[in-house]
Amino acid sequence: MASAQWPCLIVALLSSSVAFGFPRSLSRPLEKRSVLEEKADDIEVYSTKVSCKVTSRFAHNVVTTRAVNRADAAKEVSFDVELPKTAFITNFTLTIDGVTYPGNVKEKEVAKKQYEKAVSQGKTAGLVKASGRKLEKFTVSVNVAAGSKVTFELTYEELLKRNKGKYEMYLKVQPKQLVKDFQIEVDIFEPQGISMLDAQASFITNDLLGSTLSKSFSGKKGHVSFKPSLDQQRSCPTCGDTLLNGDFIITYDVNRESPANVQIVNGYFVHFFAPQGLPVVPKNVVFVIDTSGSMYGRKIEQTRDALLKILEDIKEEDYLNFILFSGRVTTWKDTLVQATPENIQEAREFVKNIGPGGMTNINDALLTGITMLNKAREEHRVPERSTSIVIMLTDGDANTGESRPAKIQENVLSAIGGRFPLYNLGFGNNLNYNFLESLALENDGFARRIYEDSDANLQLQGFYEEVANPLLTGVEVEYPENAILDLTRNTYQHFYDGSEIVVAGRLVDEDMNNFKADVKGHGALTDLTFTEEVDLQEMEKALQEQDYIFGSYIERLWAYLTIEQLLDKRKNAHGSEKENLTAQALDLSLKYHFVTPLTSMVVTKPEDSDNQMALADKPGEGGHGDYQPPSKPYYYVDGDPHFIIQVRGNKDAICFNIDEEPGTVLSLIQDPITGITVNGQITGDKGNSSNSKNRKTYIGKVGIVNTPMDFRIEVTTEKIILQYGAAASTFSWLDTVTVTSERFSVKINREALVVSFGKGITFKVVLHQVWKKHPVHLNFLGFYVLDSDKMSSKSQGLLGQFFRPLAFKVSDFNPGNDPSKIHATMLVKKHRLAVTRGYQKDYRKDVHNGTHVGCWFVHNNGQGVIDGVHSDYIVPDLF
Repeated sequence: MASAQWPCLIVALLSSSVAFGFPRSLSRPLEKRSVLEEKADDIEVYSTKVSCKVTSRFAHNVVTTRAVNRADAAKEVSFDVELPKTAFITNFTLTIDGVTYPGNVKEKEVAKKQYEKAVSQGKTAGLVKASGRKLEKFTVSVNVAAGSKVTFELTYEELLKRNKGKYEMYLKVQPKQLVKDFQIEVDIFEPQGISMLDAQASFITNDLLGSTLSKSFSGKKGHVSFKPSLDQQRSCPTCGDTLLNGDFIITYDVNRESPANVQIVNGYFVHFFAPQGLPVVPKNVVFVIDTSGSMYGRKIEQTRDALLKILEDIKEEDYLNFILFSGRVTTWKDTLVQATPENIQEAREFVKNIGPGGMTNINDALLTGITMLNKAREEHRVPERSTSIVIMLTDGDANTGESRPAKIQENVLSAIGGRFPLYNLGFGNNLNYNFLESLALENDGFARRIYEDSDANLQLQGFYEEVANPLLTGVEVEYPENAILDLTRNTYQHFYDGSEIVVAGRLVDEDMNNFKADVKGHGALTDLTFTEEVDLQEMEKALQEQDYIFGSYIERLWAYLTIEQLLDKRKNAHGSEKENLTAQALDLSLKYHFVTPLTSMVVTKPEDSDNQMALADKPGEGGHGDYQPPSKPYYYVDGDPHFIIQVRGNKDAICFNIDEEPGTVLSLIQDPITGITVNGQITGDKGNSSNSKNRKTYIGKVGIVNTPMDFRIEVTTEKIILQYGAAASTFSWLDTVTVTSERFSVKINREALVVSFGKGITFKVVLHQVWKKHPVHLNFLGFYVLDSDKMSSKSQGLLGQFFRPLAFKVSDFNPGNDPSKIHATMLVKKHRLAVTRGYQKDYRKDVHNGTHVGCWFVHNNGQGVIDGVHSDYIVPDLF
């Protein structure tokens, strides 16, 4: 049997969509050959199959790829699959020469310990990283012996959500090579009957689609098949590369003769509710729009464009108002006004003149809008049978007025009082999305990220279309008393046209003959009740479709929905309530073999389970776990002073200290192309000892210069001095300040300073504060490079030199005297260096507690890994 050195794999799944890439050959680490020198056919991918079975909106998906190593030496093969953010992995297996190694789902902390042990032994780590708006990429690598075959099989499940009148499966196809047996097979079974089914591919012509793609539906069954031959995959008749590179999208909907449908299998039920043809309930909508300085330029332009388009779609029965906020709050009108043609025209003129500037006062803006809606209802200024909505758009965090997230949540929850939903749109990435999501969820809404792209205005319009047409308010789904257990969420503020309410649960008596469900809600004209009665014997006959139904699909649908809702509730829970929700979600995740934010999947080779393992992990509420290898390079200096480098093209990190006297100034970055220079001055503890062994030193001052812009900023632990041209300003760390221009932005928020020079260059300085009367320690700074994409490869400095790729390999692991500190040898720049495994703190996201970052510590002031010696980086002064 072929041997295989396993990676340590993290699978973090960042809407119904799947994308897949396929194995690629990589040169072995110790071979003196580049990838370009490899034979193209060393690794032959001879089969890739994607099988999707959808039963009552619940999708069971299996991606299988088979490859063979035809080389005369072992090769590393990587398997890439892009997965939907909403999916839960249920299995991942590797089969090598006919022997299959299955996965087991474990509690995350248990798997984490195994993972950290593997990393300390130098195992390669697989990872999942962001791959777009809907997907994240699953990647795993394995060494395959000469002549051996390997099969990768990944299984995941998800509930397809109805949006704008259809269910969508989005597949991103990127095989990167010709595949002999390539096929996508989708089988759909819907007891209500399928009303429409379509499939489109962005990467091939309509003529070719006709011969490679088949789609059909009849009654309850639908089928989509995509099977291009080798010749049909070619980008041209004589080419050896593939044209399969783009989006493959399947959409469908079901018949709606009845507004509701109930299905029962093995004692579990699911209830789908989506009435058609109801009149739209008039709405009272307040748009709360961030106009702070950071919205300058394209963001505010796209926001204006989107609002102008939304004004075209607002119905005359609706009422509206605009609230703009920066450091202060301004309103278009003092009260809500009806969307008459005259008022809409006036609103258009107002929107056209919206401009940015100032800070971000989220608290006062939201409370102003909420109060306005409450007052309009109390004073009967809006129709009795209307509903209210708050829509907030912001691109940053609160930094003036009440800026504590927990206090803002408390204020908003109290003001809304459960009367209407709040929807939060987060524009870009420079914001606390978890806060926006929590704030919306506890007020019956949801959050949506608006990506900074050319279609941001279309994203905003698309969101509004989802909530533009409420058909019912105050929706309650009721079942016979004492007949149901473990019910999922069954009350909703609104039912919107084109969406669907899904409720699942368990029957107390599996042998009951009849089942009744009532849905009650307030319509535009009157209160409505929709009743669905089910004959269980007739239901059993209707679901005798074993070829299409997989296992106990309703039970798994119920578990999926329950876990999803428990995790949402957990985001705003505390103490014993959070512990209880966590325990429930964890128990279901383990029972149903779901990889969720609380679990991980471990795949091990039975004969060597300690050293050969893979770990599949799903990110938690704040993103990836703190033990996942980063998907983007980072560079910083923070602490004693500890320099931490995670270079491009390598999943591991290097760290080193610089041991110099307080007052010494070090060159951190010096880029002759961009004209940017960053220096840092060392400071020491109080009464610092002259004994270097006991000395604790830190970064006490940072100087940043952008020569072409005539810009410089000096950051100390007491103040910030900003000089731009002839103008100079001084700020304290108690100030909350945003300074923006077309060429740069500076944000200060009491704990950190962020300076950006357009897209691609962003630095962050973190202030670490200690007790003023501490007998030893003083305040100090940490300096972080958040984005270096636009920095040149000619950069120098203790950090800047690592903007270029750096190849290194770690081997010869041994535990040493302290088992927590693994010793090893690093091969880098033709040097063999003794290194030690350790952990440092990263304060980029959490300035108070930080997160642990694993790294290989290089001794002797980084000698051997830095260019030259550390004294080469000492400069005369901060500027």
